[in-house]
Amino acid sequence: MKLVECPRDAMQGLAHFVPTEVKAVYLNHLLEVGFDTLDFGSFVSPKAIPQLRDTAQVLAQLDLSATKTRLLAIVANPRGATDACQFEEISYLGYPLSVSETFQQRNTNRSITEALGELAEIQNLCIRAGKTLVVYLSMGFGNPYGDAYSPEMVAGFAEKLAAMGVKIAAPSDTVGSATPAEIEDLFTTLIPAFPAIEFGAHLHSTPQAVEAKIAAAYSAGVRRIDGALRGYGGCPMAKDDLTGNLPTERIIDWLESQNIDLQLNKDAFAESMAYSSRVF
Repeated sequence: MKLVECPRDAMQGLAHFVPTEVKAVYLNHLLEVGFDTLDFGSFVSPKAIPQLRDTAQVLAQLDLSATKTRLLAIVANPRGATDACQFEEISYLGYPLSVSETFQQRNTNRSITEALGELAEIQNLCIRAGKTLVVYLSMGFGNPYGDAYSPEMVAGFAEKLAAMGVKIAAPSDTVGSATPAEIEDLFTTLIPAFPAIEFGAHLHSTPQAVEAKIAAAYSAGVRRIDGALRGYGGCPMAKDDLTGNLPTERIIDWLESQNIDLQLNKDAFAESMAYSSRVF
């Protein structure tokens, strides 16, 4: 089971700027835990995400000497991907591709057709630089705009990704509205149909629905799941202040209740939890 810790997603919407040194200390604690992947930063324009304008400076302060965790950075266009590819410490580049035309325009000021063209360019950059592209399928479980949606429609996007050679895709419950049945329905549609793609789950949730959503994803075959300590972050369009990322601690508790050995450093995890209050 692969756990992806997402402090970048949790931090990017904060109103106060988290000092570079504080970010670095927090991330270094997380690097000791034993997560598969750490979604740590962004090479998106500082005008769009000012909180993460110091990603390169943060990266320079990370201690990667004794961690198995691989770093992921978010990009929104080929320029950002080119910048991210300069850092050999970064293994994964994440790109948000929406299955909702409205959200693609709002999120990246591009149409889906334009985004797919850029995505192909980014995939080529990743291949040349030895990076792995992770595509986040935003609004992957429906949208609040009335745009067309179905699991079969998402499968159409997955088919395009497979043709590009994309190896990892994570449908994202951007506004936290997906039910456990909808989560299971989507992943049981995608996973058997595209064996060359590793499908992860990037889910948002209210506190009371967390375990049911985790269980639905796992029972559908998902073995890569995103979370953030204490459930920080989420989408500002969720219209519910309690809707955030899946709390990593509750993901761990549920998986361990299923007798899944995650081989995590619990002392480092406790230190990360304690330090998170300084960040958030």
